[in-house]
Amino acid sequence: MTATRWLAEYAWLPDHAEPTPDVLIEAVDGRITTVAPLTGGRPTAGVEVLGDAVRLPGLTLPGLANAHSHAFHRALRGRTHAGRGDFWTWRDGMYAVAQRLDPDSYLALARAAYAEMALAGVTCVGEFHYLHHGPNGTPYDDPNAMSAALVEAAAQAGIRITLLDTCYLTATVDGAPLAGPQRRFGDGDALRWADRVSAFRPENDHARVGAAIHSVRAVPVEQLATVANLADRAGVPLHVHLSEQPAENDACRAVHGCTPTRLLADHGALGRHTTAVHATHPTSADLALLGESRTGICLCPTTERDLADGIGPARRMAEAGSPLSLGSDSHAVVDLFEEARAVELDERLRTRRRGHFTAVDLLAAATTGGHAALGWADAGRLAVGDRADLVTVRLDTARTAGVPPVGAFFAATAADVSAVVVDGRQVVRDGVHLTVDVPAELRDAIAAVSGA
Repeated sequence: MTATRWLAEYAWLPDHAEPTPDVLIEAVDGRITTVAPLTGGRPTAGVEVLGDAVRLPGLTLPGLANAHSHAFHRALRGRTHAGRGDFWTWRDGMYAVAQRLDPDSYLALARAAYAEMALAGVTCVGEFHYLHHGPNGTPYDDPNAMSAALVEAAAQAGIRITLLDTCYLTATVDGAPLAGPQRRFGDGDALRWADRVSAFRPENDHARVGAAIHSVRAVPVEQLATVANLADRAGVPLHVHLSEQPAENDACRAVHGCTPTRLLADHGALGRHTTAVHATHPTSADLALLGESRTGICLCPTTERDLADGIGPARRMAEAGSPLSLGSDSHAVVDLFEEARAVELDERLRTRRRGHFTAVDLLAAATTGGHAALGWADAGRLAVGDRADLVTVRLDTARTAGVPPVGAFFAATAADVSAVVVDGRQVVRDGVHLTVDVPAELRDAIAAVSGA
């Protein structure tokens, strides 16, 4: 039995409108066993002395969940942001990187990318994984070699992962075949995809396998139910890119006579275990379908603005009944504080009004909402029985000095994270990753696949 104790200067506890000062947190074998606010910084009755407790100066939050990641996109940062174009022109640069990856180079790149997430307070990532096979679509000797590389990368970076194995079969809504780099993504049909996914069973406690429909462009209508049914039978999360661009909606209407949301609903792909990623351009009827089915929405504001995709109706989604989560998607920015406040600030831009989401709402999207979307219902709260994931944010930096703890989501950045604990194990101390030289590994891994 391994026990650890921490004394948080401030901790944001469940069902509290603002952080609580002087909180003792104890964990045994990676699970929280004690959460005890102290009186005047001193032990209360029944709490042992604090001499062995690790001090956590600043604000301690539950672990953050990055619910939507494409790890290899990290190699594009700073290379695709200038000039004109849109999602479709950006995609050409993304495909060029995808073409150069193999299991070894992907392990190196993903380990560095996930370690950067750990530095930002992310304790669990949802990897939307579709880069399955070798060049020209030839499977590796182990058809899940790329999946195994991502799972190992998360282990080495010290965070948990839900590998969202993605079905990607066609290039367009009307069924054009995969071509060029896209051939690496395809399994031929949904049944062969399902066979490959079912054969991959990570043994480590830090990893789980979920499912994903890349988009209505990538999975033929008659095969949507195969993917949805596999996820339902296995009881695992199902994610899907949805209405990210108006062109996707237009193409779906032209071919199927309905929106992508309606198409997914008609084939059993919506529901409490489904998360729609982006949902930037839903109709009012779409919002009702998503909310009534309790389908979650993963918002990725920094990517959506980088690619000029638009601003989704986040407040209307939440009011309709869809739980919200957050993702860094293309990793133009890896900062869940920025993603969280962007949900509110983008809504202000869209509506020209303020005050759509409280700090507690934003905290929930970054913590419990993301963990639930990834199938980790036992994470995302500083509560007895939950996984011991702790993220401490300094309150004495140039960004946070003088800011009340409740204002952290509107002031702090990833650079203000000083300590990260995942399942009771310290991964980041004093703002430094304990096992990965993140800048050096990012530099080397990106150089190996950038073609520079």
